[in-house]
Amino acid sequence: MRLVIQIPCLNEAETLGQTMSELPRQVDGFSEVLWLVIDDGSTDDTVKVARNHGADAVVSLTQNKGLAVAFASGLDAALRMGADVIVNTDGDNQYDAGDISKLTEPIVAGRADLVIGSRDIRNHPEFSPLKKRLQRLGSWTVRQASATDVADVTSGFRAYSREAALAANVVSRFTYTLETVIQAGKSDLAVTDVPVRVNPTTRPSRLFKSKRQYVRRAASTIARVYTMHEPLRVFAVPAALFAAVGLFLFARFGWFLVTSDGSGHVQSLIIGAVALLVAMQLVMLGVLADLLRANRVIAERTLRRVRAIELDVGTLRNHQRVEGAESATLGSAGSREQSPPPPPAASTK
Repeated sequence: MRLVIQIPCLNEAETLGQTMSELPRQVDGFSEVLWLVIDDGSTDDTVKVARNHGADAVVSLTQNKGLAVAFASGLDAALRMGADVIVNTDGDNQYDAGDISKLTEPIVAGRADLVIGSRDIRNHPEFSPLKKRLQRLGSWTVRQASATDVADVTSGFRAYSREAALAANVVSRFTYTLETVIQAGKSDLAVTDVPVRVNPTTRPSRLFKSKRQYVRRAASTIARVYTMHEPLRVFAVPAALFAAVGLFLFARFGWFLVTSDGSGHVQSLIIGAVALLVAMQLVMLGVLADLLRANRVIAERTLRRVRAIELDVGTLRNHQRVEGAESATLGSAGSREQSPPPPPAASTK
């Protein structure tokens, strides 16, 4: 089996060397361990540091496209490198590389498709009380939305089986962590987590400028992704509320009509009718959205099979420049796209 450890990076020249120096070349259950660095449009020496520290392949995006895009590009490149399992970690050396074997063990044993490395948020010395509460609240929300039992859903330290990587479709440009957990929980993938250790913080997060911005964008991501997977349920809740209001107002008008002549209460009849119409429209939107969801599921399954077939015949293409390639394939539009070099033999170090 082949393990590919991928590291999405943006201007990580100062910390990437330390991160890569701690990565293993041998992990239980694997005959080969390869290192992949995804350069998300860095303007420093990130690529040079990656090469100097033994990266087997470097994917360079033409400009900064965001963490989610870099992560997805890494999955594609890792699959083209023949990965059976893909481990994702951060370039700032946040996670202890010694726990990589803990991440991969459930996949090797056939118990999971996606394994999240959960930090001890409650006792994390560098997290403020507010951040701890927000992390726990966010993880609880995602657990409810995804029907999983992952303790730390924002952790970027995670392992994907080949099947889970093929099934991953990242839509958000903000972060992949929340979206992929909900997506996996709503599909036929087995999701679990394991406790992992962390290293001292080397720099502040670049994903967001403030906690308020992160909460706003994370909430937006959760709501959008959950709606994609459970549209009928999402539309049914406000539809039920509007229907309840409409029926109450209709009943109120009926009461006054029976007990008196109903004069002076016709506004209840009008507002109630409007509320019921809105409820019916929401139900119809929910049904249409659910039909679209069914089509999306079919499209995702088709895409998964197409990608698997392309991998089997060695023709999966990407639109990023992969450095260090010994061969190139000609794209349909006539542009040459470099592919990763053939995997080297397993290191004996």
